[in-house]
Amino acid sequence: MAARRLWFQEFRIALESETIDLKVLKHLCFNGCPYEEGIRALCWRVLLNYLPPKRSYWPEHLVKHRKLYLQFIQEMIIQPGLDCSSGENGAIEDHPLNPNPESQWTGFFRDNDVLIQIDKDCRRLYPDFNFFQCATEYPCQSLVNAQVELSTLRKRVETTVLDAKNVTRNRVGTINMVPARKTTASEYEILAEGQEAHWEVVERILFIYAKLNPGQGYVQGMNELVGPIYYTFASDPNKEWREFAEADAFFCFTNMMADIRDNFVKSLDDSEWGIGRKMEYFLEKIRQKDADIFHRLEKQDLKPQYFAFRWLTLLLSQEFPLPDVLQIWDSLFSTEKDRFEFLIHICCAMLVHAKERILVNDFSANMKLLQDYASFFAPADVHKLLELANTLMH
Repeated sequence: MAARRLWFQEFRIALESETIDLKVLKHLCFNGCPYEEGIRALCWRVLLNYLPPKRSYWPEHLVKHRKLYLQFIQEMIIQPGLDCSSGENGAIEDHPLNPNPESQWTGFFRDNDVLIQIDKDCRRLYPDFNFFQCATEYPCQSLVNAQVELSTLRKRVETTVLDAKNVTRNRVGTINMVPARKTTASEYEILAEGQEAHWEVVERILFIYAKLNPGQGYVQGMNELVGPIYYTFASDPNKEWREFAEADAFFCFTNMMADIRDNFVKSLDDSEWGIGRKMEYFLEKIRQKDADIFHRLEKQDLKPQYFAFRWLTLLLSQEFPLPDVLQIWDSLFSTEKDRFEFLIHICCAMLVHAKERILVNDFSANMKLLQDYASFFAPADVHKLLELANTLMH
């Protein structure tokens, strides 16, 4: 108990310094951050370059960025939603059936295609973890309490997806209209009017990110990267931080994506910076660290594309339970060297930890193990795994 109090005190001293020493903070965070008192949330804001090291800059910085995020919501969700509901879009001759590619409706429908994919992914975010299905304390007031009819993201999805029909013809030639899918109410719990689930907040973050990054857009799996960040911020015991979890999570996610965005650009897969080259690098590291594992994978033709693609692109967020993912990310965000380099060594450590099984398993058993790693080693000792990764790296 005394050791834990001392550990807490070290974090407090580091975070309360007028100018935070990043080297000291990273050293503390590398072995895991306390979740109590909002320490992890604050550390991540600094480590992901959202908050500057100089604390005196924080008030102005936070006000500026949180105001900017509200502006994004206004311009990318509220205003298009008003135009859709009212039938107005700034031009009398413009209408939903206008074939002109410059029509605002063309962009609206294109956004809906992206939104539907985001919606599907966010609704099933951490399905075994009830948090994301619960109502947030701080829904977006300008959306849930709008004084005029407004097409919110939820309504846009329901209108686009739930009204879709499949056309079928029976043997006598009668045409039937069959609903394409079950209604939302039968699939997901609907919250009371004026409430938003946490997954809806994640959906909004991703939709805005996709709008601001049209060259990349939304790619399936990004929801798994926003989820842990938003959960950490929205669970902060400090109300003054928790209230702005959405805006802060958006900017932290954006900063994180700046480092790994090439993993999500398909045209770069085989380039020097693409995920294809990174998987080759991972395989080379395995050969250097443990030749027995390397030759076993090679003999069974178990290519890293079968398992490591997800490990590397999603920063292991799907391989372990959420509490373990948070601890892994503590180390990833605070590594002194390239974050991706340490991620590679965590992946190597996972294989070394499973070495005994890998060397005796047949192809099918190894495929199952590597694609569902946590279920074979539950509960995983993440701390030991990170220690092994650090040993391999140095």
